[in-house]
Amino acid sequence: MIKAVIFDFDGTIIDTETPWFEIYRTVLKDDYHFDLTLEEFVKIVGTTNDTLFDKIDQTLKEPMDRLLFKERTHEHYLKIKGDLPLRDGFLETLQRIQENGIKLAIASSSHRKWIVGFLEKYNLTEYFPIICSAEDVEEVKPNPALYIKAIEALGVEPDEAVAVEDSVNGSLAAIRAGINCLIIPNDVTKSLTFHENAKLIQSYAEFDCDQYLNKNTWASKLLEQS
Repeated sequence: MIKAVIFDFDGTIIDTETPWFEIYRTVLKDDYHFDLTLEEFVKIVGTTNDTLFDKIDQTLKEPMDRLLFKERTHEHYLKIKGDLPLRDGFLETLQRIQENGIKLAIASSSHRKWIVGFLEKYNLTEYFPIICSAEDVEEVKPNPALYIKAIEALGVEPDEAVAVEDSVNGSLAAIRAGINCLIIPNDVTKSLTFHENAKLIQSYAEFDCDQYLNKNTWASKLLEQS
């Protein structure tokens, strides 16, 4: 039996990725005349923005003001923050997992304040006593440090946990930590190619607790890692 489920946050619990793509694209176009493509954006989903910013700097006469960019995008975000819903089926899935006596945690490359703000908004704080965020590690995903920290806090072995992710960077972090990984992509990440050891489903409606909380489900993956 699986003993713990570790959720990513952005794009997995709330689809923040789609609106962030639109915000990034708008600000980069208006301020830097840079046409951001979805292909470029998905490369930073689940990790930091540094790779994207470095590429943009190569097209400019002077490096972009990253602090100003953050402020500008935050202004746009505040206008839509109240309209970002939980992903369809997430709450029902979360409740079924809890009813099975499974431990829960969040492992996210985002900052704790960002995560907690949404958890409080949707009355989810009681579900997640363990939150591992960007402040807790030197390197975020795809580095496995966040997931390693999460399983240590949960007191379980890697093969006794399932990570729920939406991005390539996040799934690589989980797999590198030796954790079973279930991918539920969103509109931004659904076209990506994921690691062969991750299991892909299209929505929370397909999250079968009897199947994915059963250790035997992940036997082939564990055999490949042994």
